[in-house]
Amino acid sequence: MKDLIETIVKPLVDFPDDVQVNVQEEDTRITYQLSVNKNDMGKVIGKQGRVAKALRTVVYAAASTNTTLQKKINLEIKE
Repeated sequence: MKDLIETIVKPLVDFPDDVQVNVQEEDTRITYQLSVNKNDMGKVIGKQGRVAKALRTVVYAAASTNTTLQKKINLEIKE
């Protein structure tokens, strides 16, 4: 899932080397924390949050097809 997020986000930003995805796994959920360069934040969020919403939709859909995961998936975008 981490690779999927990086594959989608890196072409969108001006500083692809600054893209980092950290994973926090708990008992009932897995949280992916996406951090990008400060100047790329607007590109990742998009107008009215459309890019961020589309990214979350893809990640959640990929997680739902993986039947071995019984945990809730969260995607946070951090500066």
